[in-house]
Amino acid sequence: MRPAVFLDRDGTINEERDYLFRCEDFRFIPGVPQAIKRLNDAGLLVVVVTNQSGVGRGYYSEKDVDCLHKFIQQQLCAIGAHIDAFYYCPHHPTKGLGQYKRDCNCRKGKPGMLLQAAQEHCIDLGRSFIVGDKLADVEAGVAAGCAPLLVLTGYGAQQQRLVAPETTICADLTAAVTLICGQ
Repeated sequence: MRPAVFLDRDGTINEERDYLFRCEDFRFIPGVPQAIKRLNDAGLLVVVVTNQSGVGRGYYSEKDVDCLHKFIQQQLCAIGAHIDAFYYCPHHPTKGLGQYKRDCNCRKGKPGMLLQAAQEHCIDLGRSFIVGDKLADVEAGVAAGCAPLLVLTGYGAQQQRLVAPETTICADLTAAVTLICGQ
């Protein structure tokens, strides 16, 4: 069993854009590709876990999400980095349409995506981390048994007052990776 670093996507990896799904609108937060490469080089699994209620709300499709994730992977491969797996929740408990309107276990702050990834990739959750910019990321990580880190990018600066005092706060993913790789 291996440790992993679970990464939120919007606001942690890329600049926050409401309901991002177009490749041409995607922008890495500065330093993120190099930070992910550091995690790869350290032998840690890198797993993206992202709520994508835009699918459930009918703003874009699951195919759009998959295309954007392939684009992200291509951009990372250009510098020798990669994401080991992508997981997303397309549901919303009140605003979802049809099959997507439900209270599921995969929507962060619940741990469903992390638990699924742990089972599919033999991840030791007790030795793993989650990095995100929202309280829901921290809650999902804690529920799964991971160490949570809140970054101040995206919504992080606004959300930091909501997290428990023992939550580690980092300026950005680069700072979080420095901390993770130092442990």
